[in-house]
Amino acid sequence: MTKIDLKSMDFEELQLFMAELNEPGFRGKQVFEWIHKKQVTSFDEMTNLSKSLREKLQQNATLGGVEMVRRLVSQMDGTRKYLFALENDSVIESVLMKYEHGNTVCISTQAGCRMGCRFCASTIDGVERNLSPGEMLSQVYEIQRDCGAHIHGVVLMGSGEPLDNYENVVKFIRLINHPEGQNMGQRHITLSTCGLIEKMYLLEQEHFQITLAVSLHAPNDEIRKKIMPVARANPMDRLLAACFNYTEKTKRRITFEYAMMQGVNDSDDCARELAGKLQNMLCHVNLIPINDVKERDYTKSTDERVKRFAAILQRSGVETTIRRKLGSDIDAACGQLRRSHLKSK
Repeated sequence: MTKIDLKSMDFEELQLFMAELNEPGFRGKQVFEWIHKKQVTSFDEMTNLSKSLREKLQQNATLGGVEMVRRLVSQMDGTRKYLFALENDSVIESVLMKYEHGNTVCISTQAGCRMGCRFCASTIDGVERNLSPGEMLSQVYEIQRDCGAHIHGVVLMGSGEPLDNYENVVKFIRLINHPEGQNMGQRHITLSTCGLIEKMYLLEQEHFQITLAVSLHAPNDEIRKKIMPVARANPMDRLLAACFNYTEKTKRRITFEYAMMQGVNDSDDCARELAGKLQNMLCHVNLIPINDVKERDYTKSTDERVKRFAAILQRSGVETTIRRKLGSDIDAACGQLRRSHLKSK
């Protein structure tokens, strides 16, 4: 018999599950709080449940999660990089980033990725499978338990394309936002996508108050198609139209991620072309000095080039920031730790 993963169940599903076990509905609320507020790892810790009910849960359900395989801690800024194992021996990675305003975790939504971006380590071996809502939550809960501090925000920007795992990601957002659980405000959640247009139109209908980050990385289709295969089916004019529509419907500012690659997308002409396309949109651009990946040919732009690119955008009225690099001494960029682990195996 396949056991049911209670961590991936929403509040109403847990109540129905308790009814199937001939238990009163309020037991569902108790179990939900144990899982998501107190974040226990076993049924034995649910001390206000009867022994018979705990035995029934043990027989019929699981608190599926992740198991820590490795943890690296940056000596430079305290960033922590985690390698987690899933039940089927797949591995994923997550990052804890410490900021003045609180602790943020970057989590994975898939084991691997099938988007094929040419500069990213996460996609080299393709995608193994989607993560369940419970496996996404477990990354947050395990890191919170390990570091002993409250997690204030989540970024869905680890390995995987979140909108390629749409239903599970949406359920994760509702679960982590639930007042009887972690109760994380939606404005503290960022979802990063490489631009799956149809799924973006679906996402706006969820009426979330999350931040949407779109990996743009180029000012036009000619460059974007060379570095991001997803651009072939999602051309920039349609992508930017979807972004504009998203801001109009949600009233939420979009972040455009732009990985700076030397000689590829970092020229003054690229900056001016990008500025021209974004001037009338509620957005800001986040410039990212990329991490060098051994299996990839791209190298990061110089600091001077990044600053010049930012200045051109800013003079054109496009709000622009340069991402602060964290954990550079522990390979904290997407896919690097997982990739080195898979190669060693």
